[in-house]
Amino acid sequence: MSNNNLSSAEIAAAIDHTVLKAEATREEIIKLCEEAKQYHFATVCVNPGYVALAAKELAGSGVGITTVAGFPLGATTTFTKAAEAKDAIANGATEVDMVINVGLIKSGDFEGVKRDVEGVVEACKGKAVVKVILETGLLTDEEKVRACEICKEAGADFVKTSTGFGKGGATVEDIALMRRTVGPDMGVKASGGVRDLETAVKMLEAGATRIGASSSVAIVTGGKGEGY
Repeated sequence: MSNNNLSSAEIAAAIDHTVLKAEATREEIIKLCEEAKQYHFATVCVNPGYVALAAKELAGSGVGITTVAGFPLGATTTFTKAAEAKDAIANGATEVDMVINVGLIKSGDFEGVKRDVEGVVEACKGKAVVKVILETGLLTDEEKVRACEICKEAGADFVKTSTGFGKGGATVEDIALMRRTVGPDMGVKASGGVRDLETAVKMLEAGATRIGASSSVAIVTGGKGEGY
């Protein structure tokens, strides 16, 4: 077991309580919001179609609302990702997790990747936090480093490991690499496969400042969860 010097409240405050599955019902989203209020999670993370519902359920609670753009492949156009972000903000989103264009990274088109991130950063400027999902399971270490550098240059607030829908999830090694690359001031989010307290603590110790999980209640109560 990791040496856990963090209280459950401190861990909860670093969690985006997440339900992104396609079949999620309104009732599940309402339950997600109730749990977020009970345990004081940083945000709930829901698909764009449920942002307005989450905003209604969380009004006045202090819990933020994260949604996604270009999810889960990152292969939509910059215009579409920026439009998704603007629409989500209008519906009450406070944070937007966009998926990087993995294909452009693989193609070596780093200017194209930067323009894509900048488009969403501009759409969210002064209105929402921007996290960029790298989908680390598809990238080499060199590509992960370059992607982190690009996100920092483009003005994103966070880099994030995974969608939870692709190959692999968060690893301690990737979190440490991302933290070394972006430096001490930028956010790093571990998501994908963080389902228990021990794993969450390891991610935070490695340099994560936020965790995305659907097993959030299990994490803060010391249990073992399933899913995202």
